[in-house]
Formats: sequence, structure tokens, C-alpha cells
Amino acid sequence: MKKSSLLVAGIFLAITLFSQTDSIQPPYKKFPSFPPVRLLNTDSSSFFTKSNLDKKTFALLMLFNPQCEHCRHETEEIIQHIDKFKHIQIVMATFAPFDSMMAFRERYQLAKFSNIIVAQDTHYFLTSFFKVHSLPFLAFYNRKKELITVAEGSVPVEKIVAAFEK
Repeated sequence: MKKSSLLVAGIFLAITLFSQTDSIQPPYKKFPSFPPVRLLNTDSSSFFTKSNLDKKTFALLMLFNPQCEHCRHETEEIIQHIDKFKHIQIVMATFAPFDSMMAFRERYQLAKFSNIIVAQDTHYFLTSFFKVHSLPFLAFYNRKKELITVAEGSVPVEKIVAAFEK
């Protein structure tokens, strides 16, 4: 009887310990400022970091994959309404291969927009920092580079702009 009670108690304890839900907060919730990124720039020799952010503008961090249809659509929408993003610096980061990133940049002619930076997350830092589940992933930051909110999946341009107006 004593052995079976210990066995039941042991099984209950094991189930309790190993069946924890994902209660650990993602790092961006613990550190709600712009992440300490080190993204490879399109020149393939320099890096974009937090210190490169424009101090006077809002920041939109967009994680994307060049092969993702939703990411392509989001990029097209932003470009079509680029005049609404005059006071927003857009950092587009991908973990995709460098040549895919460059083809994406060329396809949408992103180099001609002074407020858009395209760079590669060579260490896959951002996907774990934000616990990304779907792309595109958007993180909105105020002028002090403090987190406003995040969004996963396609977001209408009106909602993106409205997030910065709160």
C-alpha cells in the first residue's frame, strides 16, 4: 500500500513538473525597448544596431521572409502608402539567406526609401527574442524606442499608422 501511494505521488509530481504551460514571458516583454540587434547590412560588411536608429522618429521593426506571401503583401502595402510613414523608421529584418534578402530588396526597390533599412539577422536573435510564430511580425516603438505593441501576420496600413498615434 505504501509503495503504491508513493508511486501515485511520484507520477503526479512528474506530470505536474513536466506539463507546465509556456508561462515564461518572451524577452521583449521583460525588456520593452528596441532590442539590442546586430543585423548585417546590405553592403555585407557593416551592421545595423540600435544606435543607428533615428532618435527623432518612431520605429517599426518588421521581421519577414522573402518567400512569404504575407510579407510580400505587407511590403507592397507599406510602399504604396509610404507617405504615411514619413516619421517612422522601418527596419526590415530577415533570417533568410543574404541573396534572397537582396533579391527582395531589389524587387521592391527598397533602397530608394530613406526610412527603410533591410538587414539580415544572421544569429536568429529576433525570432527567439519575440517568440515569433508567424510572419510578418511587426514591433512598434515610440520615439524613445519603447515598445508600443506587437502584431503577427498582415496588418492593414491604417492600423499600423494608428498604433503610432496612440
